[in-house]
Amino acid sequence: MSGIPWLDPADLSFPPIESALDDPDGLLAVGGDLCLPRLLNAYRQGIFPWYEESQPILWWSPQPRAVLHPERLYINRSLRKALRRNDFEVSFDRDFAGVLLGCAQLSQKRPGTWITNDMRKAYQDLHDAGWAHSVEVWRDNKLIGGLYGVAIGRMFYGESMFSRAANASKIAFVHLCGQLQEWGFPLIDCQVSNDYLDSMGAEEMDRASFKQCLQIYTSKESKPAKWTLDWYYGKPPPACP
Repeated sequence: MSGIPWLDPADLSFPPIESALDDPDGLLAVGGDLCLPRLLNAYRQGIFPWYEESQPILWWSPQPRAVLHPERLYINRSLRKALRRNDFEVSFDRDFAGVLLGCAQLSQKRPGTWITNDMRKAYQDLHDAGWAHSVEVWRDNKLIGGLYGVAIGRMFYGESMFSRAANASKIAFVHLCGQLQEWGFPLIDCQVSNDYLDSMGAEEMDRASFKQCLQIYTSKESKPAKWTLDWYYGKPPPACP
């Protein structure tokens, strides 16, 4: 960690994101804590925590940034078929703790996790305060997939997703994108590119452009609150009572 600034737990500020390392890509700072004000300050600047149990808290702001415009979401043929079967139920903020647990669970494909107990507590606190949200996919009243992230203003920061059935996390993502588009969210932060996100329509944005987007979209503040889904793939939203 030579040359990387250590954060003072009593000071919520961060170094400028332009000072992040190129190798490893985006490492910006170490230490501090995961208190709610620090996390909100980090997200507003395009910074997020990512570390393993044996490490101190590491803060990142990679270059370039993976993002997705909700209206550009790509839905392939097999996913469209799964959506048309409609043998699932989708909800927002019904079981945030369950989604966190699903994202943290180990498997053959995921032998380690960065969602430590401290991270789970921090994001549960964000959810309880109305800043973090989950999308759940259910079948026969069982949670089969979902995702969670943080919303500030009109900016959504995706964090993690999981599936216990084919296409479950993608179904969650489709409904998130549809709802965010309805609500006027122009951008989803996907942090770093991977094949999964690329297949859904994610693209890369340079740091300066991403920073400019954050300044605009996070300034459109809305009151943090529990979310309710009213957009559904292939059918109109339920009638207002």
